[in-house]
Amino acid sequence: MKFKGKNYEGSAWVNGFFATNLVEITTDLAVLDSKGWWFVVLPFKGLPLCFKFANLEKTKFLEYPNWPGVSLESWTSSLDKATYIKTVDSIRTSISLGDVYQVNLCRVLSTDFDYMIPNAILGLGSILQRSNPAPYSACISVPGLVEISSASPELFLKRKGNKIISSPIKGTAANALELKPKDRAENIMIVDLVRNDLGKVCDYGSVHVTDLCRLEQHPGLVHLVSDVEGNLKSGISWQEIIDASFPPGSVTGTPKEAALELIDALEPVERSIYCGGLGWVDADRQQGEINVAIRSFWIQDSKLYFGTGGAITWDSTPEGEWEETELKATRLINIAANNF
Repeated sequence: MKFKGKNYEGSAWVNGFFATNLVEITTDLAVLDSKGWWFVVLPFKGLPLCFKFANLEKTKFLEYPNWPGVSLESWTSSLDKATYIKTVDSIRTSISLGDVYQVNLCRVLSTDFDYMIPNAILGLGSILQRSNPAPYSACISVPGLVEISSASPELFLKRKGNKIISSPIKGTAANALELKPKDRAENIMIVDLVRNDLGKVCDYGSVHVTDLCRLEQHPGLVHLVSDVEGNLKSGISWQEIIDASFPPGSVTGTPKEAALELIDALEPVERSIYCGGLGWVDADRQQGEINVAIRSFWIQDSKLYFGTGGAITWDSTPEGEWEETELKATRLINIAANNF
């Protein structure tokens, strides 16, 4: 579906490029195998959006100062602490019954945001890039359609020709000494899932793990990260790659379909872009890079949203899982309050 009858204006920043002069918007992923440079938005559920920009300017940072800030006290959560803890127990029961092995449970924070400030989300993105630098940051502002700023540390897919790489994150703590055996187990389970996903579109025998559970330091916390890569079968399209691997395994669980069923049943609000993907594709060069849209803010219907969550396994403690969601959110929420 192409968007006709309305002249959208917008811009985006990703991978050191600031994109302007929006010339086309479509939900058809086939364009990623055609021509041009595209910014890609993959909601956790629902139709993808592909934005074609005619102008690309190389720039390390966004330069948008107009972020008004939101107060720390104004946020509400789709799952309060008591409900989140109860839901963790529910998932552990499903694990004990053998229905699933791991489920990523998320909550969405929201606050009123009715400021009529052009490109405010890019202003937030500018602050995030300086105060919480992340390797897969991305921002897009197309007023009336999408307004997202992501400080993601996680790579969903990177393509260069026939080579495809995914780098799932599983295992989070305030520092390396606080990581537990559970964190490594989480990561290994998801690595197996990602291997299976990529195996659907890669040459037989080419999918392998090049790095397992390396420690990465990010602002305010540490992660365990693994790399899985393979060689794409001849003629495989972006549509087929995304169909095989989306939503990302690290933000769903395993087995993926069973985990998604539990997520639908237990999470009271839609994740929207959270846990989906943001990135770019250069169709001319068969290259692209899409993040897992965690540590992400978005504006919709006069509200600002932010998602946080974590993987639930049998070894999870409900209180510990709540604290992990707080760890992942606190620094970013403070930045959004201009408290940094």
